[in-house]
Amino acid sequence: MCVAAPGKIIELNGNTATIDYNGNTVTANAGVVDVNVGDYVLVHAGLIIQKISQTEAEEMADLFNVLEELGNA
Repeated sequence: MCVAAPGKIIELNGNTATIDYNGNTVTANAGVVDVNVGDYVLVHAGLIIQKISQTEAEEMADLFNVLEELGNA
């Protein structure tokens, strides 16, 4: 099973976006979704697959944190 992770675009260079995941940054291809710096997005396998609201991104991040805590218990 694969999970798309939410992050915030902090830089765009052509079709390459730099995504911030709580201080960790990665690059992703932004070629299939119209995005801008500051947008929250879902990234899967190095590709932005969907733009989401800040609220949705925060809710997903909270859920992932809870799941991580359960896995470490």
